[in-house]
Amino acid sequence: MSTTLTRRDLLAGLAGATASGLAPRALAQPTALEKAARAEGRIASVGMPDDWANWRATWADLQRLYGLAHVDTDMSSAEEIAKIEAERANASIDIGDVGFEFGAIAKARGITRAYKPTTWSQIPDWAKDPDGHWALAYTGTIAFAVNKRLLKDVPRSWKALFAAQPRVLIGAVGRAAQANATVLAAAHALGGDETRLQPALQAFARLAKARRLISTDPSPALMERAEAEVFLMWDFNALSYRDKLPNAADYELLIPSDGSITSGYTTLLNSYSKRPNAGNLAREYIFSDAGQLNLARGNARPIRVDHMALPEDVKKKLLPAAQYAAARPLKPQVWTEEVKKLPRAWQREVLGA
Repeated sequence: MSTTLTRRDLLAGLAGATASGLAPRALAQPTALEKAARAEGRIASVGMPDDWANWRATWADLQRLYGLAHVDTDMSSAEEIAKIEAERANASIDIGDVGFEFGAIAKARGITRAYKPTTWSQIPDWAKDPDGHWALAYTGTIAFAVNKRLLKDVPRSWKALFAAQPRVLIGAVGRAAQANATVLAAAHALGGDETRLQPALQAFARLAKARRLISTDPSPALMERAEAEVFLMWDFNALSYRDKLPNAADYELLIPSDGSITSGYTTLLNSYSKRPNAGNLAREYIFSDAGQLNLARGNARPIRVDHMALPEDVKKKLLPAAQYAAARPLKPQVWTEEVKKLPRAWQREVLGA
């Protein structure tokens, strides 16, 4: 195994695209980390496919700038952790991308390696492990995608949504993290929290009783067919789906003004990796301006968005920052346990209403 180089070995100024939109370029002078990563020659990821959050662009940059060949196997957060644990010393994985609540779980199981990129101070405290084992590279906030052709009075809050009683598509609550977070977002707006979902369950039960609630996972095809008047999903999914629609102008996307939940995804560096420097360089690049810009071009809100001057074309792809005023971060340590109770409560109190 190669010797892992620390953050101190990396010269300041990892290359990145500037606010003017210039293409990313390699470091003017090779660094110790870059040399070590080049010697390893490749990187294997899990849960970071080309089409998700524009990972394609980051893998292409790492290949072009640093000679790192790449392969990914797509899988869920739980599957990623299970694979790393199962392989251990026979590791095939260098880096993965998991949901917010899985970062602490992976660290507790001793399968992650700490590495703080040079932009570490610009990552909010709530979004990172103080020791550097995990940090959100981008966030997702529950949003409304409203078909304004069908619904003339666009609901801009949860209270307005539940008062209007439109057809609402929420997804598979109990199975999909996005749908689960939607219930929590509604609870937050209605006075609840991770341990008090009752306000949201009661509100969704009224929709279900009126046969206005659809428990199918959202997709571009369903939006194109207008299966619902309001789709509830992560902001980056809503933006990406709308981009694919021939009837995109039918939809207005917004963050509810009375509250929402922000979660996100964190890279994990496999503590058993045989290519630790390639993993460290990848994390360094992901948190650089260039890597953050790649994520933004994939409709994901970069964690360092407040420290970057995004090009105008990228700004237009994201929702205005002011819309996120009432959103709050997920409490992963609490939610990891509480969400286990949601499937039964949803079945009993909402679908059985």
